[in-house]
Amino acid sequence: MSLAGDFERALDPATIFTAAGMVPDPWQAAVLRSTHPRQLLLCSRQSGKSTTVAALAVHSALFDPGLVLLFAPAQRQSTELFKKVTALYRSLPDVPEPVALTETRMELPNGSRIIALPGTEATTRGFSAPRLIVVDEASRTEDALYAALRPMLATTSTQADQGRMVCLTTPWGRRGWYFEQWEHGGDVWERTKITAHDCPRITPEWLAEERKLVGDFIFRQEYLCEFVDTEEQLFPTALIEQAVRPAGGPLWI
Repeated sequence: MSLAGDFERALDPATIFTAAGMVPDPWQAAVLRSTHPRQLLLCSRQSGKSTTVAALAVHSALFDPGLVLLFAPAQRQSTELFKKVTALYRSLPDVPEPVALTETRMELPNGSRIIALPGTEATTRGFSAPRLIVVDEASRTEDALYAALRPMLATTSTQADQGRMVCLTTPWGRRGWYFEQWEHGGDVWERTKITAHDCPRITPEWLAEERKLVGDFIFRQEYLCEFVDTEEQLFPTALIEQAVRPAGGPLWI
């Protein structure tokens, strides 16, 4: 990596895309350039969200040396994300050869480590002060995982030096920690929502066909990024919310 290229990539994480021969969508570049320490990405299937966080993981490992943790509901899923990370890393010109590389772990000469783990509370034990935590398919991970990850970000000496947490997913019903943080997490989080209509690689014709094949419920969830009620839910959430009154008032008159 040349000094000029090294400096440019350090200042602009979006250049990881261009150095690898890709052109980021505007939203991908914005996510990569964001300095917000907590990000929620609510994105359609096949919109490029995994590639975006793979670039973020590579940039962090190269220019903010330390620990990068990749979580997903199952080891198979986090390993797939790790494969995107290593493939992106290999596509960059003049990057140093990893000191160690397995199916789930990469270590660089600067001391950075990228590790793929299953999204269970037990897998977080033994790790501290990560520079970056990525949670893939976050809406499908356990509430206990989120509770276990949060303290890891408070182990640095100053708030400015705290690590980042980026959680990406498609919706999975109106439940779980991701839904709660998206709806009620306040300004702790920077939110990015990308539907299939926002992705230039997905055509309207394909979407119309997909909607007929998978049905409205799955389509709204997977491609329009809507937190729809689960199919097994007896009463719709909107009906339940209408029935709730402030504490102390009568339930009916």
